[in-house]
Amino acid sequence: MLTASDRIILLMHEGLQGAKGKTGISILRYSGLSIVAVVDEQSPGRSLLELTGISHPVPIVASVAEALDYQPTVLMIGIAPSGGALPEAWWQEVKQAVAAGLSVVNGLHTPMATDPQLSSLLKPDQWIWDVRREPEGLTVGSGKARSLPCLRVLTVGTDMSVGKMSASLELNQAALERGLQSRFLATGQTGLMLGHDGVPLDAVRIDFASGAVEQIMMRYGYDHDILFVEGQGSLMNPASTATLPLMRGSQPTHLVLVHRAGQTHIQHFTDVPIPPLPKVIQVYETVAAAGGSFAEVKVVAIALNTFHLNEDEAQQAIEQTQLETGLPCTDVIRSNADSILNAILKPNSIL
Repeated sequence: MLTASDRIILLMHEGLQGAKGKTGISILRYSGLSIVAVVDEQSPGRSLLELTGISHPVPIVASVAEALDYQPTVLMIGIAPSGGALPEAWWQEVKQAVAAGLSVVNGLHTPMATDPQLSSLLKPDQWIWDVRREPEGLTVGSGKARSLPCLRVLTVGTDMSVGKMSASLELNQAALERGLQSRFLATGQTGLMLGHDGVPLDAVRIDFASGAVEQIMMRYGYDHDILFVEGQGSLMNPASTATLPLMRGSQPTHLVLVHRAGQTHIQHFTDVPIPPLPKVIQVYETVAAAGGSFAEVKVVAIALNTFHLNEDEAQQAIEQTQLETGLPCTDVIRSNADSILNAILKPNSIL
């Protein structure tokens, strides 16, 4: 649906400096499309670089009405409010955008394409893309991704929202720069909104989740040297159900553990501790192999999220993590993904 000629405004109310804006931040960091304005009523006129660390000369405005001055063609929703639905004031802004002739990319759980208020405003050349829709023709998983000749790298996390997608994207880019036939497979709305193929896993009925992942693995596994599968959720998080289907569907040859430096408890469940990283690694490797039902797979490196730390603190955290786990560790955003990719490509990294 999106084309290179589209001009995008990104709806980011309360998202530039908070967890609700993970999708929009990733769009700003990784999308090659033309983003002409960011809409955030909390930060109009401020610098995107100062707020997010992303060097992108995009103006921040207070409303969709102001953003229309930049002649956009598409409104992309880059926030995920609690409950999965926009507050009424922000919903009115979406209606305003559609009435002004803009198409909409919607990554929320709440669909918009079937909403009568919006559909009645659509002109023939407009569209609404609800990203979180279950694909057709799904079946249950069968474990057949084990037969693929390619390397299959799954990012796993100590919690949700620690940077699994970013780690996978950076690893894919590093592999491409080395001349490998590499592909990033999206499993969430953000990766799909960035233009990657995949499946919105949290829109898939649980019985078909591993099969949905398996389907995309089989689509690309024979034509690529390496597939980087975007991780979701965490085995440590009581609200997460996505990690196990990802393991079973992708049948990984390598795991990369993603962790936010210094985090000791699950973000929204402070009574649930994150075990020491060696224990976390043991859990993931044990579950992946399932006692021998599936191939043994190792966590080969740690991708450490140090965004909240200064340079010295980040380096200290990386060194401490390497000592604690005995594995290569880096922040793929602050530095690069080379050391992790080296660990994946070691001849003896597949047992």
